[in-house]
Amino acid sequence: MIVVHYTAMAETRAVIDWLCNAEAEVSAHYVICPEGRVWQLVDEAMRAWHAGAGRWGALEDVNSHSIGIELVNTGGTPFAEPQMAALEGLLSGLKARHGVPVERIVGHSCIAPGRKIDPGARFDWRRLALRGLAVWSDAQGAGPVDAAEMAAALATLGYTADVAPEVLLQAFRLRHRPWGRGALCAADLARARDLAARYPVDAAPLLA
Repeated sequence: MIVVHYTAMAETRAVIDWLCNAEAEVSAHYVICPEGRVWQLVDEAMRAWHAGAGRWGALEDVNSHSIGIELVNTGGTPFAEPQMAALEGLLSGLKARHGVPVERIVGHSCIAPGRKIDPGARFDWRRLALRGLAVWSDAQGAGPVDAAEMAAALATLGYTADVAPEVLLQAFRLRHRPWGRGALCAADLARARDLAARYPVDAAPLLA
């Protein structure tokens, strides 16, 4: 897997110093600054402590099966063009080297719904999807909704954390419909249904 984060810190040097501080008990494989420079802090073959408690599909130990990428951003500003371009290059290389399917390129909020919100509503997942580096759907819906069908679609997509349905919906929206508000609606279900049909997450955890 690949997990994309934002740092919630604005200064790149402070981010790197923190991630390299053993007392922080947090680390990541890569850091990308707004100007597009990439730092590798942990070897790709090694475990980094970036994901924390989380779940994606049947995978519970995300840290042991993922590469973590930290984008220097507070979460309140758009992600800079050089930073996004550098991320695209890095993701392309990681996909090629490790055979990571697009449905396993996720945000921290996807694996830890209710606990984490990064990379946040300002992150452009659609841009990555157009370059074959993420999943996206523009499906539209109307009419009544089925909460059970939504729950099944989310589970197929990988949203299997043990949290309330409304928390899973919030996590899904943050990733796929960040403008969505209120109760479950037909537009939510249409996108979840479409994505689940095209990008089901493997039922078995990755072992390599």
